[in-house]
Parts: sequence; C-alpha cells; structure tokens
Amino acid sequence: MAGSRAERIDEPLRRVARLCAAMLFALLAHVTVVQAFGSRELNADHRNVRPLIDRFDHPRGDILTYEGTPIAASRPTGGGPYLYRRVYQDGELYAAVTGHMSLYRSTGIEQARDEVLSGEDPKVKVRSLVGEGVVEGADVRLTISERVQRAAYQELKTMGLPGAVVAINPATGAILALATYPTYDPNTLTTFDAGRLLESSRLLRQDPSRPLLNRALNRLYPPGSTFKLVTAAAALASGEYTPTTLVDAPVRLRLPGTSTILQNAGGGGCGKQRPTLTDAFHVSCNTAFAGIGLQLGQDLLRDQAEAFGFNAPNLAIPLVATASRYPLAMDRAQTALSAIGHHDSRVTPLMVAMLSAAVANNGTLMRPYLVEEVRLADGSVIDRAVPSVYRKAVSPALAKSLAAMMTVAPRTGKSAAAPRTGAEAVLSEIIPGTDDHALVTAFAPADAPEVAVGVVLERPGARADAVTAMARTVIAAALQ
Repeated sequence: MAGSRAERIDEPLRRVARLCAAMLFALLAHVTVVQAFGSRELNADHRNVRPLIDRFDHPRGDILTYEGTPIAASRPTGGGPYLYRRVYQDGELYAAVTGHMSLYRSTGIEQARDEVLSGEDPKVKVRSLVGEGVVEGADVRLTISERVQRAAYQELKTMGLPGAVVAINPATGAILALATYPTYDPNTLTTFDAGRLLESSRLLRQDPSRPLLNRALNRLYPPGSTFKLVTAAAALASGEYTPTTLVDAPVRLRLPGTSTILQNAGGGGCGKQRPTLTDAFHVSCNTAFAGIGLQLGQDLLRDQAEAFGFNAPNLAIPLVATASRYPLAMDRAQTALSAIGHHDSRVTPLMVAMLSAAVANNGTLMRPYLVEEVRLADGSVIDRAVPSVYRKAVSPALAKSLAAMMTVAPRTGKSAAAPRTGAEAVLSEIIPGTDDHALVTAFAPADAPEVAVGVVLERPGARADAVTAMARTVIAAALQ
C-alpha cells in the first residue's frame, strides 16, 4: 500500500524532472546555437557596444610610410568606455591609402590589414602574449614614399579637379604614391560621439564631389590614347608590324557598317598619309590605330589587353581594385573605336600606371603592392613583401621596341615636349584622347626605369595638357 502511494507521489516528480531536463537541454542547445552560429550577427548588431569597447580598449599598431613616419596611430582618450582613439597625421594626404577606422566601420589599410593592426592575427597574438603577456597590434609599414605621395597629392590639389595619381616601382611592383582628389580628413570620422559621427558621415556621403571615392583604385575611365600602347603591342606581337611598318593614316575614316566618320585630333592629318607605326604612335593618330584595330580584330586586341591585366578580377594590393575592362563582344566599328581607347573600354588610374610599368620592366608586370612589412612593437619583422610576377604582358624584345616608341616626345597640338634634360628623366607619355578626361602614362628614366606613373584628370577642358606637367613633377620626386 505504502509502495503504491509512493509511486503515485513520485510520478509527478518524475514528470517535473523530465520537464526540467528538457528545458535545460533546450536552453543549452539554444546557447550552443547562438555561440556557434549567431555570435557574428550579435557582434555586428549596432546595439551591442561590447565589441566596440573591446575594439578600442588597447592601442592598434601604427601605419607607417616607407621612411617610417607614423601616419595612423592610437592615442589615449583619457577615460570613458573607449580607451584609445585613432589619429591620422596629414590625414587628407594619405586618406586614399590609410582609409579610416570609426566606431562602426573601417576602410583602406585599416580594414585590409585589420587583423595584424588589432593584434588578432594568430602570429601577432602569440608573439605578443609570449613577449609582454598582453595583446598588442603590429605596425604596418607601407611602400608609400612621403616625397612622391606629397608631390602627387599637391599636384592634384593645385589643379583643383577630380582625379588621381599612381606611381609604381616597375621592377618590384611597390606603389610609391597613390593619391586621389577630392579627398577627406579621416580624423573627422574617429569621434566617439555617435551623433557627430553620423552627421560627418552623412555630409561626406552626400558631397557631390565624392571625397570618399578612391578614384585611383575604384573609378573607371575611358582610356583614350593611353590604350594605343596596348594596340601597338598587339600589332607588334602579331608579326604583321614592326616599328618601321608603314600604316594607312587617312584624314577621315568611315567606321564599317555605319555613317560615322572618325577624325584625328583637330580634324587634320597625321603628318603623312602613310607614316611608320612609330610616327603614328608619336602623334597619337586615331585613324591609323583604328585601322590597325580593324586589321588585327577584337580577339587579338582583347588578348593583349588581358595580358596587361584588363578583365582580371580580384586584384588586391591589399586594397581591392576595380577590374579594368575590355569589351567581350563587339562589331567591327566598335573594334575600331576600342583600338583608340573609345567605346566601352575602361581603366583605373592604377591600370594606367601599370601599362608603363610593364613596358619599363622588359614586358613583365609585377604585382602591385602597398605593404612593405609587418613588425611587432619590439621591431621584429613577422611579414615582409616578396615581389612577384603578375603578368607577362609582352616579350622583352617587344617591350624594348615599345619603350623606344614611348621615349620620343609626341608632336601633337595637345602635347608638351619631354626632351632629355641633362641628368633628369625622359618622360614617356601618351597624350589624352578623350573629350572628358585627360590621361597620361609614363616611365623614367628611359634607359634604367625606376618609376612608372599614371595620371588622370576629370574634365579638365583647356587644362588637359596639365597632366603632362603633373607626371613630370611626380617622376622628378621619385628620382630625387
């Protein structure tokens, strides 16, 4: 009797126990799911301030120029939940490279190398904990030359027009300057006052001059006559042309299948009706190069463009660059236009510099890069750049022919002479070929190149020739 009564009493207890066990299991399962699959979303939720506090509770590594000058560093705030604030020296000068780190997002090198700067990279974390017992961010030393970067930015600022300048060491791919204009001061976005930050961000986003846009890497432009370098390379590579081959250069060329008449700059001829390929290149002859494009066909032009890096996705330096593009399908008229840099071809200023860099380095295009090394606070280097080949653009012999063609000053009405001037470099250039934008690609010195540059100005009008002087200034700064 007593046993049956005990069983009647224990039955509800067992039910409660089973219910509690089920609830505990459900709770643990939910916690596991949240920890395993929902932590990223929770950390990203703007209402969760804990990750933000953790992000600013210790100093990040510095971002340094090639010479070792800190251009981004962490400074104590003196109190509050956020203990360190990011400060940018010469913020506008280097904004296209450093980017910024704010409460809610980061850009530029701050984003691309966040793990080493924050100390979260496994190599950095282990070395920090073993050494000092606390997590410390590593310093990132860039390839950017202070002298060349300042020259590039000052030229853009003086012009006061949107544009960009890129300078590259053709032998290694190291980027010596990467400047864009208009730009912004990253220090305006490092405040911990959420209201001020949102207002500053709104003003920058709504600014019609688009100061947050990295034009050097992410703005696409019609290449204009800079693309004639690609067309010339394709012509020489085909075996049908040499630098002395005579080419047709009519005053007017009717595009196949259309009533459109193509003319040269100024509406005149190119000096001769049948100049050599070199002479047609020197005067940037539209009709001659359009005719060459028609003879070669779009496939050969595309193959050569892609050898220089067109249509190549996922180029990161480590900042991600927008892919320059050459059209995938065209009719004959469009092929003719593409051969002179019109129609739908588009380039970034980085690609404009890469064109000359490939020629200057005997036809081998090195992979562009911005980070020279990563080092800990004690000075030990844990990562160093190793230059690597990105593309075999042309053969060494062909590159030599192209270099010789480039180092003779153009003789068009829009060009500025670039003669040898004693110990200074020979400026190698192709003069703008579009109405809206002015572009120049160049390398120097001619006999032992040390720098290749790309300069782009948006809608300069009568000041289009200024890109030549800008390229000279940047090259001179690189060769000092």
